[in-house]
Amino acid sequence: MNHKILLLGAGRSASTLIRYLAENAQKYKWQVSVADMQKALVQEKIKPYSHLKAFAFDIENTQAAEKLIAANDVVISLLPPALHISAARICLKERKHLLTASYISAEMLSLHQEAQERDLIFLNEIGLDPGIDHLSAMQILDSIRAKKGKIIGFKSFTGGLIAPEYDTNPWHYKFTWNPQNVVLAGQGVAKYLENGQIKYIPYQQLFKRVEICKLEGYGIFEGYANRDSLSYREVYGLQKVQTLLRGTLRKQGFCKAWDCFVQLGMTDNQILLPTQNLTYAQFLATFLPSRNASLQTNFLETLQIAETDEQEILEKFEYLEMFEQKPLNYPQKEATPAQILQFILEQKWHLEPQDKDMIVMQHIFDFEQEEKQKQIVSELVVIGENSLHTAMAKTVGLPLGIACKLVLEKKITSRGVLLPLHKEIYVPILQELSEMNISFKERLFEK
Repeated sequence: MNHKILLLGAGRSASTLIRYLAENAQKYKWQVSVADMQKALVQEKIKPYSHLKAFAFDIENTQAAEKLIAANDVVISLLPPALHISAARICLKERKHLLTASYISAEMLSLHQEAQERDLIFLNEIGLDPGIDHLSAMQILDSIRAKKGKIIGFKSFTGGLIAPEYDTNPWHYKFTWNPQNVVLAGQGVAKYLENGQIKYIPYQQLFKRVEICKLEGYGIFEGYANRDSLSYREVYGLQKVQTLLRGTLRKQGFCKAWDCFVQLGMTDNQILLPTQNLTYAQFLATFLPSRNASLQTNFLETLQIAETDEQEILEKFEYLEMFEQKPLNYPQKEATPAQILQFILEQKWHLEPQDKDMIVMQHIFDFEQEEKQKQIVSELVVIGENSLHTAMAKTVGLPLGIACKLVLEKKITSRGVLLPLHKEIYVPILQELSEMNISFKERLFEK
């Protein structure tokens, strides 16, 4: 029987998934179709794979979307997260399995019972973070519990960064995934657990409250808290844990400089500013009080930047040309501060064709076993192949591809809206990832 797979979305994260599906299609007799609003983008991505089919796809065109989804067995959605629910409703109607790499939304969760009743798998959070972090964390948590260990603390950090040899700017950062998500990161309130006490960090404080992380062979990183670590207490079975924190990694010095944008209001995505004839310097000056001083001095004084940090932060902002009377040339007549900031950053933080990105992930498990305090540090580092098959595309796409294979081979017995937290999912996916050199190194310490 020829199984039919439909991939929705052919953006940055799709390239390695498309390659995986294409390479396995002949082996497993799959028919693979890739669909996107931009059919030309799909045709470009599948050019090396003549046996794949390209389709134009608009989720808003319900009739055409239903027809395309109905013609397949499994749908993998790499659409923007807000559109997964529309795809899910069609999958429910047409009785098709669905996989996404995005967080489960309340709307998606509301489909659980109906998906169960229709014998469907709606597997979410099966990318990198969320995704590989769940798989690897659950494997170690289950292993500790199997040996009668009592888990006291769990911290997990992930970063999508630039590989060290291609780190060519003072921010030590380039866009390896959706730039909008980077600019808007952390908005809202971060919640986590520390030594038995719930902690809250408002957005205005988030990039000031960083945790230092050291990765063996890769140096020092900064971790800032993700929005809601507490939601993982129950799903990870960590109701009695004392510390629970999930966060994002950046290279040292990034957070202090990024906090300048936050404090000034330049990451706001609500208000609209006119962009005609706007220069970089004028854009920055919009967020500063009027002072009889140079723009640099006004910037430093307004933000009360410590003397010890002045040079490093000025270097980062000078690199972005924020103090220059350089025309912005924004394509629309008005935009939000966040949109303008993203436009500026994209000029400087884009991946060059030869660039390689890097994924870093670190889990820290503190536990008691046989009346001894122990710690496991588990680390993953993945370097991309190039600017197409990035580490980000590999680590988001491959878990989706492998999970799709498990669904088609009927190796996932659970039904409904699922997370990849069970052995039947995490064991085979981690095994196949390790065969592709995506594997964790673990170190055990006794305190």
